[in-house]
Amino acid sequence: MPARHGSGAGRKGDMSMHHPERRLLISVDMERYSRRGNLQQYEAQQAFHDLLHGAARDVGLDRAAWATQQAGDGELAILPRDVPESCVIGRFVPELNRRLRAYNVSRVEAARVRLRLAVHQGLVHLDGANGFPGQAVVFVSRLCDADPVRRALAAFPDAGVALVVSTDIYRDVVSEYPEQMRPERFRRVRISRPEKGFDEYAWVCVVDEDLSAVAPSDIDARTDGQAGPDGGTKPDRARSGSAPSPAVAPIPGPRSGNGSSG
Repeated sequence: MPARHGSGAGRKGDMSMHHPERRLLISVDMERYSRRGNLQQYEAQQAFHDLLHGAARDVGLDRAAWATQQAGDGELAILPRDVPESCVIGRFVPELNRRLRAYNVSRVEAARVRLRLAVHQGLVHLDGANGFPGQAVVFVSRLCDADPVRRALAAFPDAGVALVVSTDIYRDVVSEYPEQMRPERFRRVRISRPEKGFDEYAWVCVVDEDLSAVAPSDIDARTDGQAGPDGGTKPDRARSGSAPSPAVAPIPGPRSGNGSSG
């Protein structure tokens, strides 16, 4: 995947490694991209590009400043230091979902564009020779590709975005802005890829849908060890270390006095 580097990228031929930077990372992937024919893939790529750029522009985010690594069916984005996490999750993602729903309403099912979108933060090298080295990159890619996220999106045929965030992002961002983020609509899921040494918890929601209407067993009853129909996760290493516990934990209710509704 070709990478378009933002600020901090190394020059061609420069063999010195720069220090990693702590950044917000977004991984986005299209549902059922590989099942499309050539023309449908072409149209889906154009829609993907236009929808992301339009959503970012309308909430005041400059996509041109994002360092991205493109794939036909999605992208990895490393955001500038000054982009607020609350703007990405509380404004950009809902606007992207709104645009996707509007785009899809007049299209047959095979031509619709639906996205899985993962958000995480961590250390990443911006000067890699063939991408962005860093365990945070592997981590956010694992979240985006996870079977529970795929199944959550599949449970709502009219949805535009299934959002999954790391535990850190849920704790520090989602739960801190309850009226904007609606934390009660997130479900804690276990994402386990034993063959990759990956066993972590994350929080998933389907934007503007009620995930509580779906039985927990329909989302993450199985070990997340098989690649989905759109292909597997590309990185091959990730951190583990989460202690075993039930596959789905109760979702904490909204904090008192925050005005959130279920």
